[in-house]
Amino acid sequence: MGAARRSHKTAAAISGRNLAKHSCAFAVHATIDSAMKKLVVLSTLCVCALAASAQTKTPQRPHILGIDHVSFYTTQPDGVKTLYSGTLGLASANPLEPGGLVRYLVGKQWVGYSAAPDPNATDRMDHVAFTTDNIIALRKYLIAKGVKAPAIEGRANHSLSFMVADPEGHRIEFVERSKTQKTPPPPDSAVSHRMIHAGFLVYDREAEDHFYREILGFRLYWHGGMQDDKTDWVSLQVPDGTDWLEYMLNLPEHPDLQRTGVMNHISLGVVDMVKAQALIESHGWKVHGGEHPQMGRDGKRQLNVFDPDFSRIELMEFKPAEKPCCSDFTGPHPSE
Repeated sequence: MGAARRSHKTAAAISGRNLAKHSCAFAVHATIDSAMKKLVVLSTLCVCALAASAQTKTPQRPHILGIDHVSFYTTQPDGVKTLYSGTLGLASANPLEPGGLVRYLVGKQWVGYSAAPDPNATDRMDHVAFTTDNIIALRKYLIAKGVKAPAIEGRANHSLSFMVADPEGHRIEFVERSKTQKTPPPPDSAVSHRMIHAGFLVYDREAEDHFYREILGFRLYWHGGMQDDKTDWVSLQVPDGTDWLEYMLNLPEHPDLQRTGVMNHISLGVVDMVKAQALIESHGWKVHGGEHPQMGRDGKRQLNVFDPDFSRIELMEFKPAEKPCCSDFTGPHPSE
């Protein structure tokens, strides 16, 4: 009986220990299982967060390289031909855009003209176009930034483009040229082989800066004015080149055709203004009225000519001949 009781007690003790062991093991397995579930949940959340981040991340902006072309309206195409083919000595080419009448080649760039849809309108600038190396990526980037960008269109020269409006309604086109596109060599009569800037009236500088500087990445090149302590012009270079866009500031709203033509302009670069003037004089041009050589406030020699609708074409030396007023240049100068 004593042996039986001891045996029973021993068995009970062993059974208790086994039960404790199994309970402990179950608890450990339960703890591990719970930890694994938490790990799976955390891993799933991380994957979802990374996927969401990848979907919402703003695409990178591709390169914006320079001015591709600028288009104007005209009421006098014969007078435009006299200026561009005659005075400036530029070669002409067939139009690429709907409604276009003619293009005038400035090296790889061009100036286009189409018939003015409203002869009584006071603005003859149609649009300014910039080149990019990836039109699809640029469109995606702008849409991600909240800019309305229509479908990409193809041109007869196999280039691709789309048009947007800046905050003040200026029409801005982006163009990716065909890799196989060839440009004929300029004639000896051409006064310039390079368009270096375009300018237009700006009233809300802050809104325009948000678009050109913060979204597109344009950078300050120079700013100045008729007085040293006043800014009437702001030059912003493209992010990946030396061409620039010029804000024309501090003008009254709704200027007339002639004042608008002075402000909404293009500039053709020249190495030597004396030689450039001699060349256009050999084509029959003479100093008259507002068409004469002068020193710009930016220290660069310039000479303005005008088309029949008062749109200004500014000949400008690539580099300053003297120290500019108002501010120093903050970027490299263009060259031929």
